[in-house]
Amino acid sequence: MKPAPLDHVRATGLDHAIETLVAAGEDAKILAGGQSLVPLLAMRLAQPTTLVDLGGLRELDYIRDDGDTLEIGAMTRSRTVETSPVVAGAVPLLPAALRYVGHVTIRNRGTIGGSAAHADPAAEVPSVLRALDAELIASGPRGPRTIAARDFFDSFLLTTLEPDEILTAIRIPRQPSGSVVAVEEFARRHGDFALVAVLGAAHIDSSGRIAEVRISIAGAAPTPVRADAAERLLVGRTPTPELVRAAAAAASDATDPGSDIHAPADYRRTLATVLTRRCLTRLVADTERTEAA
Repeated sequence: MKPAPLDHVRATGLDHAIETLVAAGEDAKILAGGQSLVPLLAMRLAQPTTLVDLGGLRELDYIRDDGDTLEIGAMTRSRTVETSPVVAGAVPLLPAALRYVGHVTIRNRGTIGGSAAHADPAAEVPSVLRALDAELIASGPRGPRTIAARDFFDSFLLTTLEPDEILTAIRIPRQPSGSVVAVEEFARRHGDFALVAVLGAAHIDSSGRIAEVRISIAGAAPTPVRADAAERLLVGRTPTPELVRAAAAAASDATDPGSDIHAPADYRRTLATVLTRRCLTRLVADTERTEAA
C-alpha cells in the first residue's frame, strides 16, 4: 500500500516546526527517523494530513556531557549514540541496550527521540529512560518544559506530549563510576521487538554490597516497567542466589502483560522472572570479574 495523501513540510528550524504543527492541528505527525512512522503510513494505520519533517534540524542533533548529566538531542541517530565514547563513559546502559534495536541499518536512520516519542513498550530506549530516571525536554508554543520519564510514558504508544509539542532533547543522569550493566532479551528473531527484555545496571561497593541497582522491563505492560520493589530488596545487601531469585520474583510481580498472537500473559510474566534472574546474575558476575582484573 501507499500512504494516504498528505502535505509534507520540511522544517527549517525548531520554531518553524512548531508553527507548522500548530497550524496543521491534531491531524499532523512529526517525522524524525521514520523507522516506526513510515511503515504505519504505508499500511495506512496512520493517516495524518500534514507531515512535519525534522530531518534538517541539525540543532537537535548533538551529544553533550556536562559532568553530571548527559544531554542528547532528539534527532541524534541511534547508531551515533550507540558508538559514542562519551555516551559509553557516562551512561553505559544506553549503548548496551541500543545494540538490540533492530539492525544496524535501522539504527543508522532511527533517532533517539523518535524511539522515545513512539513509546512502544517493547522498545529498549523507553525502558532505559525509565531505568535511569531520565528527563525529556519538549518544546511547543508555550515554551519548553521538562517531563520525567516516569510521567512521560502514558500508555501503549502514548506519551504525555501535547499535540503541538515536539520532543527536543533527553537528559540522563551520569551513572556512578564502576557501574556494570546487562541486557537480557527474548525475541522471536534477531532484530525483532522483544517479547520481554530486562535492562539492569548496578554498582556494588568495596564491601560487596549493592550500593545502587536499576531494573526496567520492556514488553511486559502498556508502558516500560521500573521494578522498584526488586530494587529496594537488593540495595544494601550482599547478592546471593537466593536474593537474586527473590528480586526476580518481585520484578515479575510488577509487570502487567497482555496476551497477543505472539505470547500469552503468563508466558511473558515467566520470561520477566527468568530474564531478571539472568540479568542480575550477570551484573554480579561482571562486578566480580572487574574486581579480579
